Amino acid sequence: MDTIPNQVEILLVEDNPNDIELTTRALKKRNLANSLLVVRDGDEALRYIFGEGEQGEKGVETPRLMLLDLKLPKVSGLEVLKRIKSDERTKNIPVVVLTSSTEERDLLESYHLGANSYITKPVEFEKFVQAVSEVGFYWAVLNKPLRQEEAAAAFASVIKKK
Repeated sequence: MDTIPNQVEILLVEDNPNDIELTTRALKKRNLANSLLVVRDGDEALRYIFGEGEQGEKGVETPRLMLLDLKLPKVSGLEVLKRIKSDERTKNIPVVVLTSSTEERDLLESYHLGANSYITKPVEFEKFVQAVSEVGFYWAVLNKPLRQEEAAAAFASVIKKK
């Protein structure tokens, strides 16, 4: 799962090996794991997205979905979220916070920074698999993303009309 697929559909930012395994299994149940890339800390996620370092030599990467844990080594999930949502090139990437944190401040800060969804990881295996499976299916298959070039064209059209 650590090799970079041709087109990353889902970027999982998670440091817990058990949660990585459970998430991967849940996505496999929906046939969504073929285009999954796992990074294990916030710094690695930012380097991948913004094309810095060994993985991101092709420029900015925009997966269809990012599943983001908050409690990460090196750079926190909240800082990753802040950087992604504050950059014009990446702000349209759907980010689902998938965390064990039940703290109100984490929930509020995540939405304030632009998270598209906030899910507390269920403790029970079956509930965890179901939650990840449904989230992955919705965002990677059902949701129609607004691509960067589409967003720029739509924005330019609105500005012209004013």
